Amino acid sequence: MASVSRLPRRKDASRWPRMSSTFWAVVLLTALLVLYCGQLAAGTCEIVTLDKDSSQPRRTIARQTARCACKKGQIAGTTRARPACVDAGIVRKRQWCEMVPCLEDEGCDLLVNKSGWTCTQPGGRVKTTTAL
Repeated sequence: MASVSRLPRRKDASRWPRMSSTFWAVVLLTALLVLYCGQLAAGTCEIVTLDKDSSQPRRTIARQTARCACKKGQIAGTTRARPACVDAGIVRKRQWCEMVPCLEDEGCDLLVNKSGWTCTQPGGRVKTTTAL
């Protein structure tokens, strides 16, 4: 059996500082908490900002920003009037109604230039959404 030679310790190398096990447990738990709280589950979205402007009569302009953690092949979109991860091909082809953006009782129509869609309620009210 061959003998294993130990290399001499470098003079400029320092050892890990001696800390109590409680200190290292607190450091580890803090790091895990930061990682867990800052992450979304795969395939989910959350609304980050929502701004509404009702300064014009009979018209409300709403802008919302969502943060999504989409799976491979998905991209942030809208399903049933909520932010959701949708197939990336829908956005690439600009076939917005394929992601079912309107509520169940509403009808979806593409805008003429495919820049967005409209959701028409049974009473005739129309909601227009344009993608950025």
